[in-house]
Amino acid sequence: MSPRVAGVVVCDPRKVHRRPGEKKSDRLDALKPVYHGHAEGNALRELARSYSTLVSDTTRVMSRLKALYRGRGIGCRGTRVYSPHSRAQWLDQLQESGVRRRAELLYAELDALRELRQKARAALLEESRRHAAHKILRSVPYLGPVRVALLMAWLRTPYRFRGKRQLWTYAGLALVTRSSADYQVVKGELVPSRRPALILGLNANHHHGVKALFKDAAASAITRPGPLREFYDRRIAQGMKPELARLTLARKIAATVLHLWKKGERFNAAYLKPQAP
Repeated sequence: MSPRVAGVVVCDPRKVHRRPGEKKSDRLDALKPVYHGHAEGNALRELARSYSTLVSDTTRVMSRLKALYRGRGIGCRGTRVYSPHSRAQWLDQLQESGVRRRAELLYAELDALRELRQKARAALLEESRRHAAHKILRSVPYLGPVRVALLMAWLRTPYRFRGKRQLWTYAGLALVTRSSADYQVVKGELVPSRRPALILGLNANHHHGVKALFKDAAASAITRPGPLREFYDRRIAQGMKPELARLTLARKIAATVLHLWKKGERFNAAYLKPQAP
C-alpha cells in the first residue's frame, strides 16, 4: 500500500486493555502504532527468511531420520547417521523395504536442503556486506557474519528503539514484574509500600529469532576467555546465579549492539560497565 497512499500505520490490538466495568473512551480504544519496516533492506530481510526457513527444514528432516531409526530400536546418537560416507551402513540396518525407501528419500531431501542452505547463506552474507552496519556489528565478540546478517534483517534500524529497554522487550529479555499493595496506611496517611515487586519471568510477546540470537551469543561468550567472559565471571563472583548471569550477559550484548549501531562506533571493552537491572 505504501506506493499508493501517503502513509501506512500498523497497530497492535493486543495493547488495548480495558478493565472490567471500565467505561469506553478514545484514550483506551486508541491503537498503538508499531514499527513495520521500510523499503530499504527488503532484500536482506527476504534472504534472511529464506535462510531461516531452510535451517528449520533441514533440522526437521534430520529429526525425522533419527526418529525413523529410534522407532526401530536402532541407536543413532551423534551426527554420523547423516554422513554420506556411512549412509550405506545405516540403511543396511533397515530390514523392511518400505522403511528403507523412506529413509533414502529423507536422505535425498536432506542433501538437497543442505545444498540450498549453503546457497542461501552465501547470498545472505553477500547482501549483508553491502550495509554500513555490517562492519560495526562484526566488531562485537561472538557476533559472526550470519548472526550479524540476521540481526540487521530482523531489526532493520536501531532508531526504532528509544533505548535498550525497548530492545530488551522486543527481544524477549525484559523482566515481567507484578506488585500488590503498592500503598499502605501508616498513622492515617497513605504512603508507598516497601514491598518489592515479584518477578514473574521474561516477557512472552517478543521476536523469537532475536532472543535466540542474543542468548546463543551469550552462551558462546562464556565458553572462551575475553571481555564478555570477564563480565559474566564478575556477576558470578557477586553471587548471581549462572542462569541469571547468562541472561544479564545477553542483555548487555543487546544493549551494546544498539549503542554501537546508533553511534556508528566499533566495539570497545569499556562498554561492559555495570548495567541497571
